[in-house]
Formats: sequence, C-alpha cells, structure tokens
Amino acid sequence: MSVRRSITLALATLTATGLLTACGTSDPATDLAAPKGHKDAGVNIGPDQDRIRGKKAAAAADLVPEAIRKRGTLRIGASADASPPLGFYATDDKTRIGSEIDIATLVADTLGLKPQFEEVSWENLFVGLDSSKFDAVLSNVTVTEERKEKYDFATYRLDNIAFEAKKGSGWTVKEPADVAGKTVSVSSGTNQEKILVEWSEENVKAGRKPVDIKYFQKDTDYYLALQSGRIDAHLGPSPTAAYHVATAGQSEIIGQLSGAGGDLQGKIAATTKKDSGLVKACAAAIDHIVRDGSYGKVLGRWGLSGEAVETSEINPPGLPKTKS
Repeated sequence: MSVRRSITLALATLTATGLLTACGTSDPATDLAAPKGHKDAGVNIGPDQDRIRGKKAAAAADLVPEAIRKRGTLRIGASADASPPLGFYATDDKTRIGSEIDIATLVADTLGLKPQFEEVSWENLFVGLDSSKFDAVLSNVTVTEERKEKYDFATYRLDNIAFEAKKGSGWTVKEPADVAGKTVSVSSGTNQEKILVEWSEENVKAGRKPVDIKYFQKDTDYYLALQSGRIDAHLGPSPTAAYHVATAGQSEIIGQLSGAGGDLQGKIAATTKKDSGLVKACAAAIDHIVRDGSYGKVLGRWGLSGEAVETSEINPPGLPKTKS
C-alpha cells in the first residue's frame, strides 16, 4: 500500500468501524476529525492548514553553516508514518500536515531557509543524516546517550509516553506491577518498546507475570486491536494517544511517564549529524520562536501545549544506554 494512501484509508477504516467520525463540510479544507456528535471540537485535517509561518531572525540565521546558507534550503528528514498529530497526510492524500511539520517549517523560516521535506521510513532518517542527505531531522526523535555519540540535538518538546486503553477500563498504570500479566502493544524499535521490555523483566524478577507484548507498526492496527479486546492497552507517544482520544472518543489515557523512563525527563529534539555545525543554529531558531509566540501557537493547535519547553537545550542528558 502506498504510504500516501495510508491516512485516507486509515480514516475510512476508522470511520467504518466507529472509531473515528470525520465532521465538517464536503470541502476537504474544512475537514475535521472529531468524536461523533462533537462537530465543533474537531481537529482540522484538511490540506488548507493556514500554517503558522515565521520570519528570518538574523542572529539565528548567521549561525547556519556557510554551505547550507548558500544553498538556501534546509533539507529536513521526516518519518513517512501516519502518526497524528505529529505527521500525517491531509484529506487530499498528498499534503503533509502535523505538529512536526509546523515546527520544522518555523525553524527553517527563522533561519532564512526554504524547508525541503523528504519522508522516509524511521530507520532511514538516521541513514539520511549519516550520508548527509538530510541537514536535520525533526520527527519526534528522543535524545538518547547512544544517539549522542553520532548526532547533535537541539530540544524543542518534552518526550512523554502514554498507556491508552478502551474507555471505561477502570485501570491505571503507574508502575511495572500495574502491567504484569497484561497484553500491551508497542511499536518495535522505539523507546516505548525498550521501557516496556524493561518493565516486563522487572516484573519477572519480582515474581510477577511478564507483560504479553504485541507489536503494531501502524496506529490503525492497534486502534482496532484495542477496541476488539485483543490487547489491554497500547504504549506510545503521548501526542498520538491524546489525538486519538480527542478525535475518536472511545479510548482513554490510563497512565503517562517520561519517554526516558525512571527519573529522567525525556526530550524531543532537532537532530543533526554530529559536529555538522548546524545544531547551534537550530537551538537559536527554536529559542526565537518560543519567544515570539509562534511555537506556542503551533503546539496549541495540535493539543500539545503540555509538552512545551521554555528554551532549547543542546545535547542534554538522554535516555541511558541499555545495560548489557
């Protein structure tokens, strides 16, 4: 299936199964994703986003490496997955929308560069940085100690993850014991998977049942599994869970924690090749859009105000390396 077809087909599937009702007029520019009966409280998923744009800030633009400045474009890698509200296709099946696209566009504007996006699979985001195909990746990348060995980071959002369960589950998750013996899904290769595996191992060591971990790479697959009762919960990024709760109205968030786990607050960051010289410019651009209010407007429109940062940090403490 073409990735460009995925969001339209996903919305059609969710509508048909009662998980999502698209409200609004027949004009795609006014399409809203909202629970049935809540037409005035939806999220605009049409192609006409009236995207918030920024203006060049000389102090930040002057930090851009000369080669990129002369080229005039910021080549941005983004995940091709359909993960509302971070990045997905609008109802015209071709316009890429979401919070990550909006923030990346603001950063490019502030640096006086034209944003040039390329959507690839998750693993190819890092391949693209390694090969210098991309200048930067803004695609919900968490700062980790392992990644810091190869990449530089400028933070722009807090990284929280959430357990999502069927509405009325009567279940709360705060610690590993709360998921012992439960069937919980996660996407492979993510920090959420690492944390869930560690929690399951901790349960076994404590004499409790392990977590029955299931894997889903597409949001639509876990939505259906959740409603059919094949899984008890899904652990994924808080923004995605919050969006699904708000638009489908048939699930609830039963627990949240830092994407770094433990006592460390995870951070999402613009990611550049290590020592490329671009990370300081990205951090300066992020600080600028925080100060001028455009950053807050972007997070607000996508329901992510709770994950705002006050300033961009370069290479802060990240998710620890896996113990061998």
